[in-house]
Amino acid sequence: MQANGAGGGQQQQQQPPQGPAGPELGCLGAQNGEASAGTAAGDQLAHANGLLPSANSGGGSPGGLSVNNGVPAAGGPGPAAAELGSGGGGGSALKKKKRLSQSDEDVIRLIGQHLHGLGLNQTVDLLMQESGCRLEHPSATKFRNHVMEGEWDKAENDLNELKALVHSPHAIVRMKFLLLQQKYLEYLEDGKVLEALQVLRCELTPLKYNTERIHVLSGYLMCSHAEDLRAKAEWEGKGTASRSKLLDKLQTYLPPSVMLPPRRLQNLLRQAVELQRDRCLYHNTKLDSNLDSVSLLIDHVCSRGLRSVCGALYMLPCLGIMRKQFPCYTQQILTEHCNEVWFCKFSNDGTKLATGSKDTTVIIWQVDPDTHQLKLLKTLEGHAYGVSYIAWSPDDNYLVACGPDDCSELWLWNVQTGELRTKMSQSHEDSLTSVAWNPDGKRFVTGGQRGQFYQCDLDGNLLDSWEGVRVQCLWCLSDGKTVLASDTHQRIRGYNFEDLTDRNIVQEDHPIMSFTISKNGRLALLNVATQGVHLWDLQDRVLVRKYQGVTQGFYTIHSCFGGHNEDFIASGSEDHKVYIWHKRSELPIAELTGHTRTVNCVSWNPQIPSMMASASDDGTVRIWGPAPFVDNQDIEGGPAWPISCL
Repeated sequence: MQANGAGGGQQQQQQPPQGPAGPELGCLGAQNGEASAGTAAGDQLAHANGLLPSANSGGGSPGGLSVNNGVPAAGGPGPAAAELGSGGGGGSALKKKKRLSQSDEDVIRLIGQHLHGLGLNQTVDLLMQESGCRLEHPSATKFRNHVMEGEWDKAENDLNELKALVHSPHAIVRMKFLLLQQKYLEYLEDGKVLEALQVLRCELTPLKYNTERIHVLSGYLMCSHAEDLRAKAEWEGKGTASRSKLLDKLQTYLPPSVMLPPRRLQNLLRQAVELQRDRCLYHNTKLDSNLDSVSLLIDHVCSRGLRSVCGALYMLPCLGIMRKQFPCYTQQILTEHCNEVWFCKFSNDGTKLATGSKDTTVIIWQVDPDTHQLKLLKTLEGHAYGVSYIAWSPDDNYLVACGPDDCSELWLWNVQTGELRTKMSQSHEDSLTSVAWNPDGKRFVTGGQRGQFYQCDLDGNLLDSWEGVRVQCLWCLSDGKTVLASDTHQRIRGYNFEDLTDRNIVQEDHPIMSFTISKNGRLALLNVATQGVHLWDLQDRVLVRKYQGVTQGFYTIHSCFGGHNEDFIASGSEDHKVYIWHKRSELPIAELTGHTRTVNCVSWNPQIPSMMASASDDGTVRIWGPAPFVDNQDIEGGPAWPISCL
């Protein structure tokens, strides 16, 4: 075996290849494009990476051998000389190369694929020759080149060679269908309607695969011009872009030992970056999948100004908090309420905060977009029983306020004008304690523990009702049809007001005091009496996690999702604290102190991930934001804000 694809002027005895021979070998000896010195005159040395075949570079090599891209020819000076034995001369034996492990071979192929994508083909050639590896199977190389050159008949013939390498017998049919579809579209774009019709009738249809798609393709025959075809087919048109996309689809049917998945190294690096972010309990910035936005040379660090690196679960000191993004410091205390504050909720656009109190008022606060300070905007009065729940309409133009258990009334306010649009009460026996808006903003549902469950319009007119449901909390899903309701049977059920069907979704062993749903509708966050905060997967209907630390009795406490990607969970507690968890961690990452009585509700600003509000029986609303600048002395001495971290 010759090292590096080059050798001395004398013929060396070829060593047998190590390991089983076969079409899927990643690293080969002389079979892998390396030639022995005994090759007949005029023969060409095969291209090492198997991607871009090139002609013999011409004379100068005694045996007629040449190496592409500037690699030294057999017998000439070059890296191969380093492999010669100490005895020197033509009869010396080459040192035996160390056999590469499978992981080493994989890494070399990944690097080679990335370099090839950058156009560094000479570097790829040399890498493959020195390592003795092959970037992809020769049949796959031919197939790739024929696809990119639009030689469809040759590409179809290549499929026959690849058939033995494909695990699924149906994969070849699917690959052929994709090839013929591209061929058909390119004929149409070129105005070759008869040729396109021939492909459709005599090549695509006989495959008896995806007949629905064939019907769609036949409709493209009616396109009057190329632009119309590209628009209707959602296709880039004939050329490199569409063929590259086609090749990406075709590669999914080939084993990675034959042809690597497209951009495999970039995908692995992206996954590594995402995993580090996931493991960072305090990461609170918008996800960016672009690798150019991060450094691959260091591990993910939330804050360069702090000495702790966020990376390992449960092993982080509080100084690791990303002080520029994480709400851990009391920025403002709102004291305008004169009694217990039962609820708080930011508007959907994040510009306002509504707070409801036992003092019979709702206060609307304006959020300054620059300083993030809040100032009183409007006070809505007249809620005789107090305000225990508030819901913003999807467009934030309206606000519905509900009272405690013995309240039979519901108030619908126009936020812009401060005027009461509707005061609804169906019966003095009702208990309307919860409300949720339909996504269309034209309807809402309300109910309570005495068995009322209504759907109403903006004027308070009753549209539908569901009898006998003792509602504790409500939520409308994004489908506009399903309403989730927790009831006195320790469960959450889904109710469809259109076809009047219902189904069980969540079953707990203790009363569900309140719940909220993530933006994607997949996760439900429950405050369960005597148990604390539970996270449920609504799609799989399983309990995902129980969060520790919070004190939850039989008071109604409202928790929330928060952060840029809803990666965090926050809840009030009867021990006067606000608890924050990373969604994937059962242990709290922060306990915020400052309130002096039970914290009834927390709300994370949906547009300002570094802002959170908490409402308490102490009559105050606290606005939490990033910690102020901490210098090195503060870091060495301890945190400079009222927060404890586990």
